[in-house]
Amino acid sequence: MSAANTDSPDLAQKKSLKFILLSAFILLLIIVGEHLSRNSLLPALATRVDGDSHPIAVSAFSALQTVDEKLCRALGCVNRSVSDFSAWKITSVTLSPENAREGLKNASNQSTLQVEIQNRLAIPVLLPNLEISLTDAEESEIKTIQFTPQEWLPQSWQDSHPEFLRQGAPSGEIYRLELPLTLPQNAAGYRVRVFYP
Repeated sequence: MSAANTDSPDLAQKKSLKFILLSAFILLLIIVGEHLSRNSLLPALATRVDGDSHPIAVSAFSALQTVDEKLCRALGCVNRSVSDFSAWKITSVTLSPENAREGLKNASNQSTLQVEIQNRLAIPVLLPNLEISLTDAEESEIKTIQFTPQEWLPQSWQDSHPEFLRQGAPSGEIYRLELPLTLPQNAAGYRVRVFYP
């Protein structure tokens, strides 16, 4: 009886130690897995900064980012911005003639396209190209104009963010653009979209 009683605490202690070691190993696997797959995991889990995401998801993603930052400080990271169409929200677009009084009398038909665009993901995203499709009265496409990030980004913003092509747009960044356009005489409508080449 006494021998069985002395073995029981040892057995329980061994089981407890095995459980602790197994838990620590699983935790280590999760941490290493997150670290190795962070460049695909973070974009997939990133929440939106424009209020579309549930508050619990926002809090959970914020906690994940905090853990990720600590891991990066300890283990080092390669930060790569992602290209994600869904990150971009075109909040407003207006096309207006440069001189409204001249109207159709102006042979050059100079206009200004005003666009407001936002990175609504909670992580940096690579800057896309902008494409403006001009249509006629029947909505047939008559001209396509494309702008690279170097062409549509304000010069002052480019100067203050010299690594913008590699680092992308910061989370929540809003750009208000004014792009000069020469419209064909038969242009009656337009569409604006973002794309990655």
